[in-house]
Amino acid sequence: MIIYNGPSMIDPATNIVVIARDQSSNRKTGNMIQTYILVRDTDPRLANKTGADFAICGKCRHRGQATDDPKRKLAVGRTCYVNIAQGVLIVWQSFQRGKYETITGHDDIAAIGAGRIVRLGTYGDPAAVPGYIWDSLLSRAKGRTGYSHQLNQPGADVRPDLCMISADTIEEATAAWDRGFRTFRTIPIKSTLAETLAQIDRSRETLCPASDEAGKRVQCEACKLCSGSGLSAKSIAIPMHDAGSNNRKKGRAYA
Repeated sequence: MIIYNGPSMIDPATNIVVIARDQSSNRKTGNMIQTYILVRDTDPRLANKTGADFAICGKCRHRGQATDDPKRKLAVGRTCYVNIAQGVLIVWQSFQRGKYETITGHDDIAAIGAGRIVRLGTYGDPAAVPGYIWDSLLSRAKGRTGYSHQLNQPGADVRPDLCMISADTIEEATAAWDRGFRTFRTIPIKSTLAETLAQIDRSRETLCPASDEAGKRVQCEACKLCSGSGLSAKSIAIPMHDAGSNNRKKGRAYA
């Protein structure tokens, strides 16, 4: 269902859509309500390649660098964990074919999330979307997960109460902690669990329980630690988990 269709809060000159899907087979997250934040009129692969995905991802470093190389399908050096060519592309193509109903108004949007765990931004940054959309979707939900790289992005509707602040360095995490916000920090891949844990500020962070390194102890649907500052808990750290990083980790034993 389409729950938002209008200007991006990050780039108001670009229209975006938010599509909520009520079924998911994602093995890491579990069967949560998934929300896709998409550049409305541009194939998501092309949006990433050309930099038009700024409207939904802001200055997130994991987007990669825009390119006009005709041999490339995506941006150079992209390290985002989301595979655009799979679920994201299918959702965008289905939207283009008119397969999704538009839902408006607080009560109708609230009904979508009622009694469910909601993932804010299965793809795209929740801060690209007016916060009142998330307030409605979550008003009757059992819980949420969400992440935003837009803490210092002008115009972005950042909601640290709902989302983790994404950090790529300990300095970025510390700056967010100093403001009372919880973070989700990516850390470099290491050969052993001990080396991985050595990178974490154990007084303020814990390893993601759904990560390979933590033994995939629980799905996000049950964990719910990534609920922003509305939850009193440690921040989360996780080794890089884009496709390239996961390939490098294959066969590695953590002990």
